[in-house]
Amino acid sequence: MTRLPPALMPLWPVAKRAHRAATRTVGLAARAVGDGGPRSVPVRVSPTSRATAAAEPDHVRLHPVGPPLDLLRPLPAGRPGGLRFWDDVRVLRRPPRSVLEVEGGRLVGEAAATITPAGTLDRETSPYFGIRRPTEHPVHLRLRYPEPEHVAGTVVSLASHASARNYYHSLMDALPRWGLLQELFPDVRPDRVVVGHTTRWDRQLVAMVGLDALPLVEPTHALHLRADRLLVPAIDNQTTLAPPWVSAWLRTHLPARDVRDKPRRLYVTRGDRPNTRRYVQEDALLPHLERQGFVRVDPGTMSVQEQIDHFAAAEVVVAPHGAGLVNLTFAPPGVRVLELFAPRYLNPGYWAIVDNVPDSRYRYVVAEPVDRLRSERAMQGVQDDVDLPADVVLEELEHLLAQDADGQEAPGRTDAGQDGTEHPRSPERGTP
Repeated sequence: MTRLPPALMPLWPVAKRAHRAATRTVGLAARAVGDGGPRSVPVRVSPTSRATAAAEPDHVRLHPVGPPLDLLRPLPAGRPGGLRFWDDVRVLRRPPRSVLEVEGGRLVGEAAATITPAGTLDRETSPYFGIRRPTEHPVHLRLRYPEPEHVAGTVVSLASHASARNYYHSLMDALPRWGLLQELFPDVRPDRVVVGHTTRWDRQLVAMVGLDALPLVEPTHALHLRADRLLVPAIDNQTTLAPPWVSAWLRTHLPARDVRDKPRRLYVTRGDRPNTRRYVQEDALLPHLERQGFVRVDPGTMSVQEQIDHFAAAEVVVAPHGAGLVNLTFAPPGVRVLELFAPRYLNPGYWAIVDNVPDSRYRYVVAEPVDRLRSERAMQGVQDDVDLPADVVLEELEHLLAQDADGQEAPGRTDAGQDGTEHPRSPERGTP
């Protein structure tokens, strides 16, 4: 998620504000001296690909795929109950999936920002973490770009704001977009594919879906390509709310291979380094979990296929929030998940993934002090460690194991973490 070393992670909010301010300042100067040529920064920003295509119909087209998505998810069970945060992330509304086609389009930088021939940044296919206004996109953080490399033919961009940084985003943002492109253009064979492929996990992922047979380009700071034909599938998971089609595509194209000898109950560790979102009281908790049949696993030490196989066998998962939980995508129907959070950073990504698994049960517990009225998903305390008493985790695990598919406790049990309101599962759940 970030590039600061763990010891400096508490400084991240300050560093992010400084980065945004620098981008605004440099961008203002760059736009003032730009000549509109291929080395100039974008002169304008378009909020959606639909608007980009409408503004430049001679060079830009938007190809929609399927219907729009309007999904209402039920409130998750957890401790403390009544958090405003969950109310504000229950609704997932997305336009039809789409592929943006740009004649003479350019890709710039490690996020592979999409720029049209008229110098417009298409923000929908060029998202970035934690920016509050279009001029804070890091594509504006240079006065001039290097000369673009011309590609005579078709370039496909699967890169994103987290290319080569995070296993979650490689799995949820890059690979399904390849499936979306094949759905719309089944016969296309790109001359280049811009996608992260140099990290250990990315090398495995691109090979597992056959992308390694194509000419690949790593998105780096120095990237500047101009393609005769640029195809950019939309990043449908920008809100980290896991559209059901993404989960379905991944389960189909990255199947489990061998679950026979894998444990059925997993405790997923984040290790013991401070400021890495580790669970601080792991040593106190583990003996109790092991007596209940849990096995401690570290996804970072496994191959991608081993991670898939372990989670495909798991019936119960307990873990602090972390990228390894993206493997819940492959969990079997009926899986039960307890996710542990630090108080300043809540993220709905794995709750959303679990909601895509039939008959699943999800539960959360947030360490104190909790701001119950906090609504926004602010990028604060991103790597804060999780410090929860072991007995609290065990109590919530007991509730989880007694929880039915509607998030309610079995008869005769009391859940102090709930607000007493019944939340039936949404009839809209499932693959659109």
